[in-house]
Amino acid sequence: MMRGDAEAGRDPAEGLAEIRAQAREQPAVQVRRLVMHRPDGAVTRCRDFTAAALADWGWTPAETPEDRERAEDVLLLVSEVVTNACLHAGGPEELVLRHSDGRLRVEVSDASPEHPRARAPRSPAMPGGHGLMVLDRLAGAWGSAAKADGGPGKVVWLEVGRPSRPPWARPPGSDPD
Repeated sequence: MMRGDAEAGRDPAEGLAEIRAQAREQPAVQVRRLVMHRPDGAVTRCRDFTAAALADWGWTPAETPEDRERAEDVLLLVSEVVTNACLHAGGPEELVLRHSDGRLRVEVSDASPEHPRARAPRSPAMPGGHGLMVLDRLAGAWGSAAKADGGPGKVVWLEVGRPSRPPWARPPGSDPD
């Protein structure tokens, strides 16, 4: 018996049931951070870091074609925002991945105060200038904000949802969503 519960005259099982119920109501947020010290190789490092996190969080190996496409979309989106930080902001300072209940938020911080802005439409045959269009099409939402700590620079973020739930989050005997 836990001392606090015994002193209060409560059954410890009731306290444990309360904790479990609260945990079900508020999914845990898993966070991974990659601090970047130089821009060379940043895109590859961030993609590899993200791929490892997706595997740990059950996004890969994918069980359905939709899941496989979504994981590939996430890696492409990470490549786009990190490339933009390299090209327009001197390189990324940090990549943060936040995962909760089948939703992924990607945040890339850099030292530039300039927020992303759409350019005039370009021919799809011309290289470059298509990153924000990719974000618009593949991310559920995206944007940028000043750094929360008030320091110089910004954070470009994007959010994506997983098409189906990982095997351990499904009811027994069910197929992928």
